[in-house]
Amino acid sequence: MSFLELRGITRDWDGQGGVRDISLSLQRGDFLSILGPSGCGKSTLLRLIAGLEQPQHGTVVIDGRDVTALPPAQRNLSMVFQSYALFPHLNVAENVMFGLKVRRVAARERDRRLSDALKMTGLDGLERRKPAELSGGQRQRVALARAAVAEKPLCLMDEPLSNLDAKLRHSVRRDIRALARNLGLTVVYVTHDQGEAMSLSDTVALMNKGQVEQVGPPSTLYNQPATIFAAQFIGEPPMALVEGPLLGLREGLTVGLRPELIQLSPPEQAHLTARVLDCEFLGSETLVSLDHPAGQGLAVVLPGHASQVPGDSVGVILPEQDRRIFDTHSGRIEKASQQNPAALNRQNTAPRDGQTAPEATEPSFDLNRTTS
Repeated sequence: MSFLELRGITRDWDGQGGVRDISLSLQRGDFLSILGPSGCGKSTLLRLIAGLEQPQHGTVVIDGRDVTALPPAQRNLSMVFQSYALFPHLNVAENVMFGLKVRRVAARERDRRLSDALKMTGLDGLERRKPAELSGGQRQRVALARAAVAEKPLCLMDEPLSNLDAKLRHSVRRDIRALARNLGLTVVYVTHDQGEAMSLSDTVALMNKGQVEQVGPPSTLYNQPATIFAAQFIGEPPMALVEGPLLGLREGLTVGLRPELIQLSPPEQAHLTARVLDCEFLGSETLVSLDHPAGQGLAVVLPGHASQVPGDSVGVILPEQDRRIFDTHSGRIEKASQQNPAALNRQNTAPRDGQTAPEATEPSFDLNRTTS
């Protein structure tokens, strides 16, 4: 049985914003990231799970119990916020133990939990410091320690790292994952940062305009995006898109391919010819951005320092086995793409520069020889 289950959850404001008909389930101990752009409804969904908002329709079930009408205090969960939510007049130890004192947990038990939480979050020796004496990363660790001492099975996190710089985000990200594993927590984590979602999660729920676009393991969302939105939101750089007819497919189809799978070649051996827009040297690799009138986000990742410069004309190979085919209008993945034999035949028999047109032959359907 699922530990957390959302059944048809809907919440909007005068027909605007919010979330619509969302159903999700999460097993005990799983780490779920709710990922999406600003305004997609991810924080609203977290507040509905927490009980800070009430759904207009649908049911929230936690550990087999319908909690839809219950307040946050009765849902047996803890929360970590973006703003840390620390009391400035209390020191680290007092902030961490505040909730335990309110619930009148015995002093000896409070001390045990405090000691364990401080060790787990690397705050040993900082017990007497006030929040103003701590760095941003340390303050967020105090918030994590407070969630740890609560010993609730479900922990909700609302963009907890967005106030930290890049180096601290990476460090605290490891702390969060270790904390979840050590305590056996079930975590629902809201973020707009795909790097956080992909590295932390067992499962990612990608949201778009109040609805769940795709749910699955991070590798599935990356390698098998179900929609054009997922293909473009997941990945840095995102998936390149090319109009299907350019590659011999029927009208209304779009071909998607990850930049690291795209290859450069001599123009006469390529599927299309593109112009180099920009080259970004990233140390171990170079991202080469390309321009083609039938392509969007066309790019290739090359090892080391690339020799191409802006303005160069390059041949581009789009390996057929790595392509994802989408319906251009619905944005949804095509289960089985339909090729356009006539277009393929025209492309494969078109004369190249310096060549004469061949005599008419039987139609050729070799996708590896099409050009722009």
